[in-house]
Amino acid sequence: MLNRPPQDTLRVATYNIQKCIGLDLRRRPERTLQVMAGLGADIVVLQEADKRLPPRPAALPHFLVEETGWLAADLGGAGSLGWHGNAVLFKDGVKLLDKGHIPLPGLEPRGAVWVLLETALGPVRVIGAHLGLTGRARREQMHALARAAQREDSAVVLAGDFNEWSRGTVLQHIAPGLTFLPPKASFPALRPLGALDRIAHCRRLKALAHGVHGARPAHIASDHLPVWADLRVV
Repeated sequence: MLNRPPQDTLRVATYNIQKCIGLDLRRRPERTLQVMAGLGADIVVLQEADKRLPPRPAALPHFLVEETGWLAADLGGAGSLGWHGNAVLFKDGVKLLDKGHIPLPGLEPRGAVWVLLETALGPVRVIGAHLGLTGRARREQMHALARAAQREDSAVVLAGDFNEWSRGTVLQHIAPGLTFLPPKASFPALRPLGALDRIAHCRRLKALAHGVHGARPAHIASDHLPVWADLRVV
């Protein structure tokens, strides 16, 4: 397990859980939650948290989420954990103030979610997203997220699976108000090559540390490894 950060920091993580199906092709929600426990995070943004076919029930069952001490923002419906597979979980000590959806353009059905949370750092708006597979769609979707991140009422964190293989400043150029943490390879889990999973923050925050969580069973629980960051108010 990662060491806990200092009390005046907030640990945020993002994790594409691939519907809780591991590289052994077994659906094991308990294993996914074991990986999440090892993160030591206050807030976890999830992608592919629901099954694909309507009514898109939660791949990570609500009762298991609650039994393991997580709280889930109610972003879905009909048993879903999130919206378009995006979900946000948080621990005691973090309070949900507001929530909503961000429709994203593109031919694929994509969308992002946001939650306003009261945290040890004050109010923080966390945006979770899973972007498209084509470069054009990702750019259009990133513009929508950049507009959603222009908030005056709170600090902002953007996290998710951006499906962007380039390690350049493509995302930073589209959202200059956000600082994307240096890319670290998180995909595929067994031999990470691509930094698809990213975390960005507004200028009110700074990152003291960030990394990729590869401790077992993360290497087999999904095709992605989770990425985490310790944030503090500037």
